[in-house]
Amino acid sequence: MIRSLYAATTGMLAQQMNIDNVANNMANVNTTAFKKAKVHFQDLMYQTIKEAGSPTAEGMNRPTELSVGVGVKPVSTYRSFTQGGVNNTGNPLDIAINGEGFFQLATADGEIFYGRDGSFRINELGEIVTSEGMYLEPGITLPADTESVSITQDGIVLVVLHGESTAEEIGQIELARFVNPAGLKSIGGNLYQETSASGAPSVGIPGNTTYGRVMQGYLENSNVEIVQEMEDMILAQRGYELNSKVVRTSESMLETANGLKR
Repeated sequence: MIRSLYAATTGMLAQQMNIDNVANNMANVNTTAFKKAKVHFQDLMYQTIKEAGSPTAEGMNRPTELSVGVGVKPVSTYRSFTQGGVNNTGNPLDIAINGEGFFQLATADGEIFYGRDGSFRINELGEIVTSEGMYLEPGITLPADTESVSITQDGIVLVVLHGESTAEEIGQIELARFVNPAGLKSIGGNLYQETSASGAPSVGIPGNTTYGRVMQGYLENSNVEIVQEMEDMILAQRGYELNSKVVRTSESMLETANGLKR
């Protein structure tokens, strides 16, 4: 019964983490380019009482083992980078990635982060930046007399200057890919950081081989599916309730055992 208390406790903790993850997914259902996560679990080591294949009292080999599990543990949080839907904003500096790839975003000290949130702005110098002021890499600066901006699906940035009738190319958007994007570290703010698990980034032109194309005037939506999250939430809630009943049942059995008279 002590084993059952421990196993049920680990089950309650696991379902609490499950609910925490579902809550975070649902909280970000409207976050631009948010990627949902799922917690993966594994069973803990088993206490083997009798090994499979061991001899029985009758001299036969035991066909199966006699063992008792001691619970569950969370082992990873897997982030799904499936494509989210796209929303037409009409803003010329909103860019969605249709396919694989991440924007490269640089801080003032040159550190590079990665993200798929393409809601860009321009700063006081005309540089294309994120809402938090991070620079799009490679850097692109709009001339002061820019009248219109257009971005092709392969990432070429064109501007029409005041008094001009033809577009002029001023930059090229590049995307980064990772062998294992699920290995990226989520740091918040729609940003990811390279890790040894993700592998080093490979940089290329949008639309080239395995890189996605960019869509001007669109933003990628979150890939959270509300119905699926509601289902996961209900399953986690039921799992938590059942494990709590195991705790109460084990406690009741221990009380009964403690109350036995010789």
